[in-house]
Amino acid sequence: MLNVGCFLHKDLVLFNKVIMKQQLITWLNRILVADVFLVLFGFIWFGIAVMGKYLDIPLGFELWYKLWQPLFNPAIGILFLGAISTWLINKVSEKFGGNGN
Repeated sequence: MLNVGCFLHKDLVLFNKVIMKQQLITWLNRILVADVFLVLFGFIWFGIAVMGKYLDIPLGFELWYKLWQPLFNPAIGILFLGAISTWLINKVSEKFGGNGN
């Protein structure tokens, strides 16, 4: 007699793994989108602040410089780490999971 419950359990485990991977990628992409906007905001602020510093108009260059090390530098690192990890997850999924979906 064939044990159908064993097949159903294996399919359920595989389905749960696929759902968890998709949720991980979804949340990683959401964090990366927010991080991209933070990096863009910092870049725009830096450009405006440098022009203000050149024209002797206080536009927050000193504040930006104080935030460079604790905020913008890690945000750029997270952006690169997220991009590399997303690429790696997709490559591993293609190799072991067929089409990656």
